[in-house]
Amino acid sequence: MENKISKKGLTVFEQIKQVDENGNEFWSARELAKVLDYVEYRNFKPVIEKAKEACKNSGYDKDNHFVDFHEMVKIGSGAERGFNDGIKLSRYACYLIVQSADPSKEVVALGQTYFAVQTRLQEIQQMDQYHQLKNEVEKRLFLRDELAKHNSQLAAAAKQSGVIESIDYAIFQNHGYMGLYGGLDAKGIHKKKALKKSEQILDHMGSTELAANLFRATQTEEKLRRENVKGIPKANQTHFEVGKKVRQTIKDLGGTMPENLPVAENIKKLSKKKDSPKLGKAKKKEERS
Repeated sequence: MENKISKKGLTVFEQIKQVDENGNEFWSARELAKVLDYVEYRNFKPVIEKAKEACKNSGYDKDNHFVDFHEMVKIGSGAERGFNDGIKLSRYACYLIVQSADPSKEVVALGQTYFAVQTRLQEIQQMDQYHQLKNEVEKRLFLRDELAKHNSQLAAAAKQSGVIESIDYAIFQNHGYMGLYGGLDAKGIHKKKALKKSEQILDHMGSTELAANLFRATQTEEKLRRENVKGIPKANQTHFEVGKKVRQTIKDLGGTMPENLPVAENIKKLSKKKDSPKLGKAKKKEERS
């Protein structure tokens, strides 16, 4: 199994993807169960139910992501057998399932990274505004604004987990940074990038680094809510683990580690030059680094 995974990598999940008559992509729950090394489909059903509950708790309509259908499955010698308990899974449903599956399985760990990355990329690609961006400056402004919004949402999720005081939130944010930046906290990043104490780290990131941090913020927020994380230590650990997973993804893709990416011009100056809208009130509430 190990050789199979190392050769196919994350594309094994793309290989079993199907497209319906309307051009919508989906994954068969039975096929996904096989890939995730569940020999008996009945043992996979509780994982699906747990994912449905997570979908509901995240505020999404589970019927849009878990669709029942009559499935024909090959059983040997070209023969097929019909099953009335087939389920068409969206990419987001697959993401929730691998988050709920047996974490000791190596293929599950691969699936968690694959569907997390692909789900977020799909969200960004579907934004009409993103398609209209023409250069690095516009991408930075767009992603910085998105990050300001999601940092506010992350702060709200962290508060529900028990991270209330300003000092505790600063420590919480540092855990995310340490996971993503190989152990560097906000002060360490400032030193590494030769930034002044008064300068905001996020304001000097290029689009690549902003995208990595946006991914960190959105995934942490969702994980805190989905798993109903309670307590400052658990919230901090969750942020660190998500940051570390994003870092591993960058490494797997052969990308440059965020701490080694070049320092960009202050985005506030660019905003004035472009005469673009202010980054919004959300920016005032985001991380205090």
